[in-house]
Amino acid sequence: MKIEQITLEGSEIALKPLTSEHFAELAQVAFENEIWQWTSNQVNDADDLRRYIENALEDAKKGVALPFVTVEKKSNRIVGATRFGNIDRHNRRVEIGWTWINPQWQRTAINTEAKFLMLRHAFEVWKCVRVELKTDVLNEQSKNAIRRIGAKEEGILRQHLITDAGRLRDTVYFSIIDSEWEIVKKNLLEKLKRRA
Repeated sequence: MKIEQITLEGSEIALKPLTSEHFAELAQVAFENEIWQWTSNQVNDADDLRRYIENALEDAKKGVALPFVTVEKKSNRIVGATRFGNIDRHNRRVEIGWTWINPQWQRTAINTEAKFLMLRHAFEVWKCVRVELKTDVLNEQSKNAIRRIGAKEEGILRQHLITDAGRLRDTVYFSIIDSEWEIVKKNLLEKLKRRA
């Protein structure tokens, strides 16, 4: 697994490496309460967003994350962010998460295409044997979206995280393994074709 800055490009979006220079554009779309309702982070203002970006970039320096901004190609606007995290080269495992999209662009092809691009990179370039996804056990919308891409629910980690708001969060884990990728890929391509 060669972890390096990359741009992943599809027909609707481009996932571009996050930098501190993206702050102003992210600030235009980040301050919607519903984005952060079920995350462990609270991003209510500019300081929170700076901290969020700094933490992502620090993990990237450590080699355990690869954060992106999500750019809608039609408007050339940043509409959210996502990342590879918890990168484990030895076990050829990675997590896809920390994904948020401004509500104006939710329920479009953007999230589906982002997951497709990232899964394809994980399985076909990095040769991962496992990709993990997780979400708050209370986040029905996210759980349904993860199931729709073909991930298998594995279980719940009770009191897994303490959120910025101080709430004890139970986290539900999902995964896709390498032997499942071809079927997942076919289904995602069909979903993207229908949305086009």
